[in-house]
Amino acid sequence: MPDSPAAASVASALIPWFRAHARDLPWRRADYLKRYGAWGVLVSEFMLQQTPVTRVIPHLEAWLARWPDPSSLASATGAEVLQQWANLGYPRRALWLHGAAIAIRDQHGGFTPREVTELLALPGIGDYTARAVAAFAFGDRHPVVDTNTRRVIARAVHGRAQPDAPARRDLDDMLALLPSERDGAAVVNAATMELGATVCTARSPGCERCPLAALCAWRAAGYPPSEDRRRKQARYEGSDRQARGGVLRALRHADDHRLPAEAVLSDWPDPAQRDRAIDSLIADGLLEATDGMLLLPR
Repeated sequence: MPDSPAAASVASALIPWFRAHARDLPWRRADYLKRYGAWGVLVSEFMLQQTPVTRVIPHLEAWLARWPDPSSLASATGAEVLQQWANLGYPRRALWLHGAAIAIRDQHGGFTPREVTELLALPGIGDYTARAVAAFAFGDRHPVVDTNTRRVIARAVHGRAQPDAPARRDLDDMLALLPSERDGAAVVNAATMELGATVCTARSPGCERCPLAALCAWRAAGYPPSEDRRRKQARYEGSDRQARGGVLRALRHADDHRLPAEAVLSDWPDPAQRDRAIDSLIADGLLEATDGMLLLPR
């Protein structure tokens, strides 16, 4: 089946641009994929959720040096996993990744599954991550949509400055732009993300450098403004997130990853917030409490 005119035009513009301008990121290198395979892609996708690339790279390298495959991570303790996750943020991701490794070891013989449905059945894996692993690790033709992709599509296809709220139709929009050939489809997925991350940015788009400039509906319409419906990031300073991070940091650095409860964040300016942070960490499985002690999960 021949590609649609839109898919053919986008592919012919994006693929050579990506090959010339893509950032040199570890998970894109042939030696990385050869060494770690789909597992390496899965780990990178977990770490990249809501976290800048520059922060992820050193953590990713250290993580895979310690746990180069699912079975090695599956044998670790929760405390070891959270200790290695360090200050990467959103630590529930670490336990979800640990749970995914256990499921891969026990249900898939230690090999990261290829099918989107099987990936979705793993702990902590949503639609984006499942499709990203299938597309980038195995080269299968699936639409992969993140925030950057949605912004590019909103502008280039729909003529809007900012995307609407995420919806299932985003996958249809991306699928319509993919070439029918599998390798080309994987490149277009990655290139669209890269374009949104480095050129078609939220606040300062570099339209003069954009390979889709001649195709862009937003540019053709004269860059009309549209409502910014992106969810605003809550302030970190003084937040419950900061308190939770402080509790986990104290336990990561403690002997045997345990401390008396009253000694954890004892100087926090808001005792009620400290207690709330501890209670929420226990509820999330990131902390255990026993005999007046707090400890990382065993």
